[in-house]
Amino acid sequence: MPGLLIRMFISAMGLWIASELVPGMEITGMGTLVAAAFLLGIVNAVVRPLIVILTFPITIVTLGLFLLVINAAMLGLVAWLLDGFMLSGFFSAIAGSLVVSATGWFASWYIGPRGRFEILIIRR
Repeated sequence: MPGLLIRMFISAMGLWIASELVPGMEITGMGTLVAAAFLLGIVNAVVRPLIVILTFPITIVTLGLFLLVINAAMLGLVAWLLDGFMLSGFFSAIAGSLVVSATGWFASWYIGPRGRFEILIIRR
């Protein structure tokens, strides 16, 4: 359970940073931010794998760049489902998904696969 909360917090931080940096992406209120983080986790766990499998040939042809479009579409789906979360267009969705992905990637340096903070001690 703590791992789920830590990952949801990281998603919420990524969404908040993206809403501050990306023009055209707006999240109104803390409740909407938490709901967007939770819903983005569900969408990425359920819908995104199906879309990735269905669009696998396009992803191969574009050498993986189509995954950026899929990530933007998942962020757009969350914005469509929530009232206080607005995206102004495709490029703001791309930029927002890049910021959220970069935040998650950076946080994964410090958090293990089970969602716990990891400390490495090297003895020489």
